[in-house]
Amino acid sequence: MLGGLGGLGGMNPGKMKAMMKQLGINQEEIEADRVIIEKSEGRIIIDKPNVQKVTMQGQVSWQITGESREEEIGIKESDVLLVMEKTGKSKEKAIKALQETNGDIAEAIIKLSE
Repeated sequence: MLGGLGGLGGMNPGKMKAMMKQLGINQEEIEADRVIIEKSEGRIIIDKPNVQKVTMQGQVSWQITGESREEEIGIKESDVLLVMEKTGKSKEKAIKALQETNGDIAEAIIKLSE
């Protein structure tokens, strides 16, 4: 979207912002603590993100950067790692056991230890 402006790397930020405004592009920084993207099989969580709202010709788009992690539906990644650590089983088996026990960590560990 802003790729056409990429060759202007040496321009000072004030001039760049003025040029973008002339082209009808408005970029606004949004302060956010976390961004969560819901997917059908889980979610992506971005903590301490840098979020930019870009409006160009009436069209709004979002640019998000930061460290991300994924969670399975209803199951925290930390729970999966704990079950894996305590049982020595694979991530897939830990997830399956947690799903079968409705996220009960102790039950999942017992189930995989049998």
